Amino acid sequence: MSNNWSVSLLVSVVLALTDLTQSFQPLFVSDGNSTSHRDITQRAILRKTAEVCRDIAVAEGRDFILNVDNSLTVDQVQEACLFTDNSTSLLSSVLFHISIVNMYLSNANVDLASMLSDEHHFDGETFQKGRDLITKGVSAVKASVKLENFITGRWTLGRVCHTLQDFYSHSNWVELGNTSPYNALIKPDQTIENVAGPNISTCRNCTGESCDNNILPDILQQGLLTSGYFNLISSEKPDGKCSHGGSFDQTSKRDPVGGINKDQIGSSHGSLHHEAADLAVNATVELLEDIRSAIGDKNFLRLMGLSQSSVLCFVIDTTGSMSDDIAEAKRVSFNIIDSKRGTLQEPSAYILVPFNDPGFGPLLITTDADKFKESINELTASGGGDVPELCLSGLQLALTAAPPSSEIFVFTDAPAKDADLKSTIAALIESTKSEVTFMLTDVLTSRRKRALNQADAQLYRDLARASGGQAIEVSKSDLVQATSVIEDSLQSAVVTVFQIMMNPGKPDNFTFTIDSSLRNITIYITGTSSLSFNLTSSTGVSQSSSESSGPLASLSLAGNLRRLRLNNDNETGLWEISVDSNDPYSVKVAGQSSMNFIYNLVEAHEGVHADFFLKEGRPLSGGNATLLVTVAGSDSVKIPEVTLYDSSGPTEVTGTLQSLGGSNFLVTFNEIPAGEFVVQLRGEDSSSSSRSTPSSFQRQGSTQIKTSSISVTAQANSTNIEPGSTVSIPFTVSTTTSGVVNETTTGTFTVRATNDRSFDSTSPGSVTIETDSEGKANGTVTLTAPDSAVSGTDVTLTIEAEDAATTDINYIVLRFSIAPEVTDVNRPVCQEVSTSTNCSTSSLCDSSQWIFVANLTDGINGTGIERVTIRKGSGTLNTTTVVGPGGENITVASYQASCCADRVELTVVDNVGNVGICVGQVRQSTTAPVTAAHVTPNTTSTGGDCLSTTLWVWTTVVALTLWK
Repeated sequence: MSNNWSVSLLVSVVLALTDLTQSFQPLFVSDGNSTSHRDITQRAILRKTAEVCRDIAVAEGRDFILNVDNSLTVDQVQEACLFTDNSTSLLSSVLFHISIVNMYLSNANVDLASMLSDEHHFDGETFQKGRDLITKGVSAVKASVKLENFITGRWTLGRVCHTLQDFYSHSNWVELGNTSPYNALIKPDQTIENVAGPNISTCRNCTGESCDNNILPDILQQGLLTSGYFNLISSEKPDGKCSHGGSFDQTSKRDPVGGINKDQIGSSHGSLHHEAADLAVNATVELLEDIRSAIGDKNFLRLMGLSQSSVLCFVIDTTGSMSDDIAEAKRVSFNIIDSKRGTLQEPSAYILVPFNDPGFGPLLITTDADKFKESINELTASGGGDVPELCLSGLQLALTAAPPSSEIFVFTDAPAKDADLKSTIAALIESTKSEVTFMLTDVLTSRRKRALNQADAQLYRDLARASGGQAIEVSKSDLVQATSVIEDSLQSAVVTVFQIMMNPGKPDNFTFTIDSSLRNITIYITGTSSLSFNLTSSTGVSQSSSESSGPLASLSLAGNLRRLRLNNDNETGLWEISVDSNDPYSVKVAGQSSMNFIYNLVEAHEGVHADFFLKEGRPLSGGNATLLVTVAGSDSVKIPEVTLYDSSGPTEVTGTLQSLGGSNFLVTFNEIPAGEFVVQLRGEDSSSSSRSTPSSFQRQGSTQIKTSSISVTAQANSTNIEPGSTVSIPFTVSTTTSGVVNETTTGTFTVRATNDRSFDSTSPGSVTIETDSEGKANGTVTLTAPDSAVSGTDVTLTIEAEDAATTDINYIVLRFSIAPEVTDVNRPVCQEVSTSTNCSTSSLCDSSQWIFVANLTDGINGTGIERVTIRKGSGTLNTTTVVGPGGENITVASYQASCCADRVELTVVDNVGNVGICVGQVRQSTTAPVTAAHVTPNTTSTGGDCLSTTLWVWTTVVALTLWK
């Protein structure tokens, strides 16, 4: 398909711009020529993802036409990986963008959360500790993926990549003349060698402004490894040692003065900046390859976020009156699975969370459609007791398990017993930007004991509004008509063109732009039965709400939902819909298009690692903010307007745009007022050669951005928790005026700390800002993982602070991963047992076969072999397990292939993700077949398991193990 419309708009909210740094710039560079952590991470992700897609295509006999290098774009890789000749689906790179952004934002956060930690940046010759951070982090990523916790896996991976990348900027690896990455940094069973000892001098004073030759010649000649020392306050460092360098580094002012970092072109060793950055890219690619080998190609692409489709996520009430609802959830999910299986629109994952009272869960997340079918088929309606159910507890599990920007469907006919979680759910909705649509049955049936009254239903309506979802209220008999919105949402490349929610309602007119990239345009209207509307096209044709099949659209009704599917997608231009109602109502215009956008709230920090960092929580009322708009996929797109819109006012704040070159823009907003905003974006695309004038388009973010005058900050020292251990998370609450901390304000704030795994946790019930406390109050939350916590389990902690007097709330969301100490750091061992072959130099190689047999072990204290797969080769592989003489398990791999394919590489993975590569290869003999070698039969027998192999080799065969 053409990629003219393959445009993805990445929006990040920032507060300021500075150019001070003491590492590879985390996200953005000010000199225009240096390379940032963001650049390094994205280049490596795109290269490795493209390589995996290429390998898959080759194995399947398909063409893969894409040059894999550092110039790849997200849209290019997405299209090359997912394009098929018979595909008519629109391609969207939004999900891929979201995943990459999350990884490089996590990468950047290391400079904020671990600013002064030497080992996180390989400062002060902390090579062993730095390597331990990397290898432990990689183990945590692999464990997360094993449990399909890809979100936490990405956050951990971003942090690991930062430390790995800093090695090449902060050490003298480049100065030693190395042109390849240091493999030992990602291999815990390899020794870090040739480190300069603590009493060995490594540097001399820089000459004037030049530090190019400040590393001692003896260090370079002996190949000794060193890195610079860094300290913000003290100039103390071991005698004769190198410093990091830069204006913030006090150690660089003491002999030997100067530094050796290569963070930017203007750094102490800035002349080697690009060499260091290129090595950092290659090292990150190698780390990704190690993870890919451990988790497999399919899971690796899921970890990278390469997906064309959304997840199918249901949260279902299973109490006694819900049998009809459960039956409809089964019907619609089975229909989606059966109709989309094997296509690009097949859901990327399936999530199911049942709830009732007194329980909720368990959470099911799987890529196996049949497993999801089985689980939802087992749901039965029973019990119920008192009317309210634990709906929000189930929704909390779904929000933290589903990928960002998912759409979640909740089925219930009862009020929420856990309504106290409303603010927590709102925080998770804002943090994940997921849409929540509630299927509420029999809300108005007062004769039923379990009926939802209007006050109960309002909680669900409020959460739907906050997320950009809908609260659909229908009878149980009409539910089948309402679930069409679920099937709509599972189409590829669904975008929101326009959405408005009016509460209180009033008659009003709304306009929206239909552009030529849109397909299958649908309008959803919710409201009371008295609501009426009139739709007018760009050519002036109208259709009223009384027409079920009119000139513009077909109309279907289900409870409070009106669904209009436009008859013609080609009528572009400005449309209008007039709504007449004094009751609350909503209007949503959606369609399919490759053009969409995402946004993330970040803030600028000055000082040592000055740049932009992810900001959890709400922006501050009255403060300034800036949107960084990055356009991917088409340089011909222009963004003339980005606004923050609050329908309750209505209030519209228009930003001032500044081009940063290429597809990047800064959109500055001054003094954002208090309110609940959505991001609206209008643009022009002139990529089509058939149009003489640019095509206008508009898109809207679904999730509300609510402002707050409260600031909540917290940083955890580590995102990993060992089973049975407790982590402490200090937090700070402050109040602000015009976005600045008010140091004279006092007051008491209610504190709530909740986690989605029901782990034991403690927190203060409130904190008080006292006089002379500089407008801040501090507290600590603890989180304890049970001894039984499984490696790779993720847990999401939400800390909220509320001003009871004003009901103003702000929050921070933190993710942790259960990561027990890994004692098995050795890769599996491959030992050749036999090779039999009758291959010859004849050109008819396909008529002959060769067999390679190897013993694969993980040692007596290892965790055992989990998986053996063919990495390279076109033969067949069989494995069996026997017990060796020392009691160790031995996996016997037997590979058979045509003599035309005379080499095989096997990937061998143990249970904690250590990876070994076992290679077998045939070398053709130039003489007549003779007995070239004889291996004594190898017989092992334990407990009835027997391995017996006799080898007669007619040609020379080489089998070896490569550690990569």
